[in-house]
Amino acid sequence: MNGVAQHKFRLGQTVKFTSAAIAAAEGDYEITRLLPPTDGEFSYRIKSKREAHERVAREGQLSASGL
Repeated sequence: MNGVAQHKFRLGQTVKFTSAAIAAAEGDYEITRLLPPTDGEFSYRIKSKREAHERVAREGQLSASGL
């Protein structure tokens, strides 16, 4: 290993989004952009087919989808 932190998820990957703080569409989300780390945790732009807008999610709010 080279010791450089890398994103856990890749561009175009389907993930599940979990957030207790906000109401969000259920179901799968697609990773649309990889963002730099904030406070040591990577972030992502994600998009649900059920919503017109994109969201920003921290890596800890995402999990791999079964798709």
